[in-house]
Amino acid sequence: SQPVEATDDAFWDQFWADTATSVQDVFALVPAAEIRAVREESPSNLATLCYKAVEKLVQGAESGCHTEKERQIVLNCCRLLTRILPYIFEDPDWRGFFWSTVPGAGRGGGDEDDENARPLAESLLLAVTDLLFCPDFTVQSHRRSMVDTAEDIHSIDSCEYIWEAGVGFAHSPQPNYIHDLNRTELLKLLLTCFSEAMYLPPSSDSSNTNPWVQFFCSTENRHALPLFTSLLNVVCAYDPVGYGIPYNHLLFSDYREPLVEEAAQVLIVTLDYDSSTSSSPTVDGTTTGTAMDDVDPPGPDNLFVNYLSRIHREEDFQFILKGVARLLSNPLVQTYLPNSAKKIQFHQELLVLFWKLCDFNKKFLFFVLKSSDVLDILVPILYFLNDARADQSRVGLMHIGVFILLLLSGERNFGVRLNKPYSVRVPMDIPVFTGTHADLLIIVFHKIITSGHQRLQPLFDCLLTIVVNVSPYLKSLSMVAANKLLHLLEAFSTTWFLFSAVQNHHLVFFLLEVFNNIIQYQFDGNSNLVYAVIRKRNVFHQLANLPTDSQSIQKGLQRKKKTPEPISRTNSQDGVSMEGSRPAAPAEPGTLKTSLVATPGIDKLTEKSQVSEDGTMRSLEPEASQLSPEGNSPAALSDGESWSGEASHSRRDRRRLSSASSSGQWTPSPDWVMSWKSKLPLQTIMRLLQVLVPQVEKICIDKGLTDESEILKFLQHGTLVGLLPVPHPILIRKYQANSGTAMWFRTYMWGVIYLRNVDPPIWYDTDVKLFEIQRV
Repeated sequence: SQPVEATDDAFWDQFWADTATSVQDVFALVPAAEIRAVREESPSNLATLCYKAVEKLVQGAESGCHTEKERQIVLNCCRLLTRILPYIFEDPDWRGFFWSTVPGAGRGGGDEDDENARPLAESLLLAVTDLLFCPDFTVQSHRRSMVDTAEDIHSIDSCEYIWEAGVGFAHSPQPNYIHDLNRTELLKLLLTCFSEAMYLPPSSDSSNTNPWVQFFCSTENRHALPLFTSLLNVVCAYDPVGYGIPYNHLLFSDYREPLVEEAAQVLIVTLDYDSSTSSSPTVDGTTTGTAMDDVDPPGPDNLFVNYLSRIHREEDFQFILKGVARLLSNPLVQTYLPNSAKKIQFHQELLVLFWKLCDFNKKFLFFVLKSSDVLDILVPILYFLNDARADQSRVGLMHIGVFILLLLSGERNFGVRLNKPYSVRVPMDIPVFTGTHADLLIIVFHKIITSGHQRLQPLFDCLLTIVVNVSPYLKSLSMVAANKLLHLLEAFSTTWFLFSAVQNHHLVFFLLEVFNNIIQYQFDGNSNLVYAVIRKRNVFHQLANLPTDSQSIQKGLQRKKKTPEPISRTNSQDGVSMEGSRPAAPAEPGTLKTSLVATPGIDKLTEKSQVSEDGTMRSLEPEASQLSPEGNSPAALSDGESWSGEASHSRRDRRRLSSASSSGQWTPSPDWVMSWKSKLPLQTIMRLLQVLVPQVEKICIDKGLTDESEILKFLQHGTLVGLLPVPHPILIRKYQANSGTAMWFRTYMWGVIYLRNVDPPIWYDTDVKLFEIQRV
């Protein structure tokens, strides 16, 4: 409690001289209350402790850590700083401390003037990066002799010491678990440095970049490229199964996994970059040149984002995609041979990483969609979505899964790939079906909507947008999936649902658009859907005759009070779930979860593109759709599209109304119902029913048929060529980057990292501002 002189080495050395410690010991020996007490009562001691600890790391990096004693000191300082930093960040008065210069710590280490002294944060980050490529400490030494000189660590080319083979590096070093442990501790300290972001409230202002990440990913960090490559390769090369031998993980403890987790977390934090604010050419992956050019590197100043956006070799893409798919599928492997493989827990970090790859590197996105390998990403995502649907502590996981599918669905190839038959039988709590990956997607989406947690309602727009985007390419839906789509239409077109919230009718528009796309563009293979539409024709007639007078609107709303269930599950013919599956469980009481910021509405998340005859896409200017709010839109946008103008208007109103509706001020009016009812795109379906219903009824009467297979056979050979309205242009709603989603990703990612770092609990019980920690 008394101020201690900085020169009193004997006093300060006791903090890192101890040999037998682990990071857990440091957390136990240095309680939170004590750190806070020193911070309040003897701030000069806390400042000296931090400064001394950083100084020790800098000395270790300078000397190259040749002795066991030096390595021990470095690790202990590393653990101590990991313990203390969160308490410095939680106090606004201390936040600038690491960015101030310390007297006498000149950049050259000599006795120059203090003008060129580095801020403590920079010295700390540079020392840690040097230590991550320190021979015999964190990397294999290439030296044969033991004659070494002091400048050794500064003369090595760290690109020769990349930790794992993969992108840009062919040599796979011998695994060394001591090196892995040391790297893990240093990465934990890095992550703690970057975590200052957790102590600032969420803001839509994307300019507030994290100074730690900004410096770390700048050209000041001479190891930026080998470090980025090491982190990426360590994650993508990891194989938790253990050399393909089942149950191998029970025999050998896996010291790689903690490193892989830490690497994945550091990687996604360094890639936290709002691409919507940068119009840089590299985010598209189209410019060439290296970051070492004389001119400023094109594209983002963040070198990690820059390098990620420039990966372009096919074999590198293959390595990344295979690695991510292998790890995402890991929980699914569990279900065949329980416990045969080590179950990994960092799938959320992997999903964020996959998102960043697709968002920052368009060539990677196109590579993913080029072959059916994309299905190796799709199936695990659908598995996670289905498994987490009832669990309120996993709402964030639901969102990121849906965002990735929305991003993929903006590309035609994704819809085409979905036609591949689904044969992998991952036990999932869904009805048994025989069909394609498109059927799987629709059936899982139906499950999420009808039996998910109520907090998922904001995702319904997104889920149906994905189905709309892929619908023009779906060659043949199974009967199970067709019935699911009609069940959704039935549920969403009840009067109480349509009248109870200002935006609910959009869901009906999306579903009608799905039916129109399939009927107009894929009629031939879709007799199951056509049959389902004929069977449920009353739903379409009810929509066409939706009452618009005040009395009926009130009556429709009364019905809502009797049916609290959000969507009835009756008559959706759920059938038996797949063998070996467990029902999706709600969160265990007491589970911790972190709050999330709201996601932007679908109109902000996406922009409309029209597909031309030759398959190219043309962006539709939003102005055009807003010129025609009253439905007098150009004839070209026949059928499903005339409501786009209305949608953008009512969504603007929705921003104003959403607050009103919760306090019960918004009420549906006849004019409001009329405004969108008149735009329901029912022409195509009504024409189809007009032509086919009499024919089907005639067959039934003539042949006394009650058997649907005969009717299906008739529908398979039927045709509507020349009978339907002129096909409407295909409209795709493509995801577009915006600062709203950038902020959502930041809160989600840090929430995941907070909850996953429990041993030691780095941020637990500190005053975090970016999100709230809640108990279920």
